[in-house]
Amino acid sequence: MRLPFEISVGLRYMKAKRKQAFVSVISGFSVLGVMLGVMTLIIVLGVMNGFEKDLKEKILGTVSHLVVTSHSSRRVTEWPALMERINLFDGVKAVTPYIYGQAMLSTSGVVRGVVVRGIDTQTAGNVIALPRYILHGTLEDLNPSKDGMGGLIVGKELAIANSLRVGDLVQLISPQGRRTPIGAIPKVQHFRIVGVFKSGMYEFDANLAYMSLGEAQKFFEMGNGVTGIEVNLSNIYDAPKLGGRIEASLGSPYSTRTWRDMYRNLFSAMKLEKIAMFIILTFIVLVAAFNIIISLIMLVMEKSRDIAILKALGATSDRIMSIFIAQGMVVGVVGTFLGAAAGIAGAALLAKYPIIELPEEIYTISTLPVSVTTSDVLITCLVALLICFLATIYPSLRAARLEPVEALRYE
Repeated sequence: MRLPFEISVGLRYMKAKRKQAFVSVISGFSVLGVMLGVMTLIIVLGVMNGFEKDLKEKILGTVSHLVVTSHSSRRVTEWPALMERINLFDGVKAVTPYIYGQAMLSTSGVVRGVVVRGIDTQTAGNVIALPRYILHGTLEDLNPSKDGMGGLIVGKELAIANSLRVGDLVQLISPQGRRTPIGAIPKVQHFRIVGVFKSGMYEFDANLAYMSLGEAQKFFEMGNGVTGIEVNLSNIYDAPKLGGRIEASLGSPYSTRTWRDMYRNLFSAMKLEKIAMFIILTFIVLVAAFNIIISLIMLVMEKSRDIAILKALGATSDRIMSIFIAQGMVVGVVGTFLGAAAGIAGAALLAKYPIIELPEEIYTISTLPVSVTTSDVLITCLVALLICFLATIYPSLRAARLEPVEALRYE
């Protein structure tokens, strides 16, 4: 297959003669710079995607995709009927009632504030991933034992901080208390530690305790009510749209909140970080683009006689311009292709082998998470090619504007 005139001339100019060896060296460094920029961008974005994916999995293992609550009351009484209605929506996989409250955990003279969640031991496992995180015990152990005492499953960090073990007895104190003629008296109830879980999120592991739904209703004096209904979806990204449909169908006083609403600040900060890193690392490609500009300008100065002869033979300014654009884009395409291949290979290597180890007590993971997406690779390659193309414009215009008479006058 015969190459177009512009590309064939551009490739011929890239072959170094003795006089143009320095120009070819600069072109080689340009290819290397583009390659390193693209490779670094792909690997860094892959690592940031990996952290976001890992964090999202841990959050959604403890928090449901969608929550239905009442904005006019702290409890929902007709929750069985609501669960049946919500289950009818397409995209809903499972639902479960829950109770949310705050209390103080007292053991061996140590008092610590905790978040208490009452869950239905039969249906909660279909909505949240708590059964996977439990290190000791099971969800069924939350149900009252033969002596009538309720059970608690606490986070690993909470257990370590309070020196708790499975089988220990603890006191749970409700700040709401009971109203008496002499004022409010805190409600104190004994529970047995029946399990320990580890989600990998320090905030959950250090502050969260689970109990059965019935025990939570009695402890927080909810009667037959619950705080709300947790919903598990087939596609987590359908949560805003499906939440709007469910809210419209249920009507007042019910409202919905998605997992994005509950952790909007966290995911927005991570997205901003990703954009900032992309912009900063793009400057590596910009540095390589300056090398392309320099090499093309030097080549135009060196090939001014050739350009004059081509124009004298009938080559138009557009074709002259295309020659140098083609040469610059060869550098960009080769560098981008090599960088993309190296970036994908490097990310796969980091994902497969624990080359970089992390302190698990700080980052909750022991190795660097990597998740390269096709969209990130394509965007990185397109940005790199665009930068390389823009770098060819000025040298190509300078070559196209060269007058044959002026170029040949001193030859």
